[in-house]
Amino acid sequence: MSETALRVEHLSTHFFTRKGVVRAVEDVSFSVAPGKILGLVGESGSGKSVTGFSILGLVDAPGRVVAGRILLGEDDLLALPPEAMRGLRGKRVAMIFQDPMMTLNPVLRVDTQMVEAIQAHARISRAAARARARDALARVGIPAPDERLASYPHQFSGGMRQRVAIAIALLNRPELIIADEPTTALDVTIQGQILYEMQKIARESGTALIWITHDLSVIAGLADDIAVMYAGRIVERGGVDAVLDAPLHPYTQGLIASVPGRGRRGEPLPQIPGMTPSLLDLAPGCAFRARCSRADAACAADPALSSPVAGRQVRCFHPLSA
Repeated sequence: MSETALRVEHLSTHFFTRKGVVRAVEDVSFSVAPGKILGLVGESGSGKSVTGFSILGLVDAPGRVVAGRILLGEDDLLALPPEAMRGLRGKRVAMIFQDPMMTLNPVLRVDTQMVEAIQAHARISRAAARARARDALARVGIPAPDERLASYPHQFSGGMRQRVAIAIALLNRPELIIADEPTTALDVTIQGQILYEMQKIARESGTALIWITHDLSVIAGLADDIAVMYAGRIVERGGVDAVLDAPLHPYTQGLIASVPGRGRRGEPLPQIPGMTPSLLDLAPGCAFRARCSRADAACAADPALSSPVAGRQVRCFHPLSA
């Protein structure tokens, strides 16, 4: 098995609007190994979802990937023609959206949608495809999968619809799954079950998983590694336990401090001052400096990723102590 399922190198995705260029993703690099889970975290507008869409070639105009390489195994996805990318989506790489109704067709039965997803990529009989679809539903915890195959999406609860969407992503045993905040709208109990199932699936099948979220508590119990994004760039990267226990970037520290904890009952949660800067008019230098208590004149320059601690990377002139 290859040591790396996906390798993203210096990815930049820009949106060319009438008001100017929005640098939604800028010089982003990371990798994911087979069977491992990478948590991609940050505030809304940090570039997490655009990174996922860029990998799948789903960035619509006026957006465009302007630089970088996206290597799935040995194949550079940015060099593939549109027909090859269509054949790859759903087979070698799949995506789970935040809203399962973006995946499910409300006027088609679940079995129809799942069988079509299989037969689009494999020469297989309808009976064999239906059997695989039934097994996929059972794998994600859908009770009575034979009966539920004949149901329509509106006959499922929100949590069950999300499980169906996850099952569809698993149908063709992809090398990589990108999950874009798929449990945000679910209650805590259902969320916990889905997180457990996804972790188990990654371990057992060797599928690499990128989990996009703003919820650090989800990543803490799910991911192996974490990449923190801010203003379109990765500002910190490393093992999930190391980063959450001893963050190096002030932004990561601010995110962790704002998470409710048992030890601070009745106390106001610390907040990161200010707002995320506009990516349409991003000033030179560190994008976080206007909100950072450690900023000084050096931060007017653009910080590069450095490794002050083994196995860790941080984009900061004044990193915290590990």
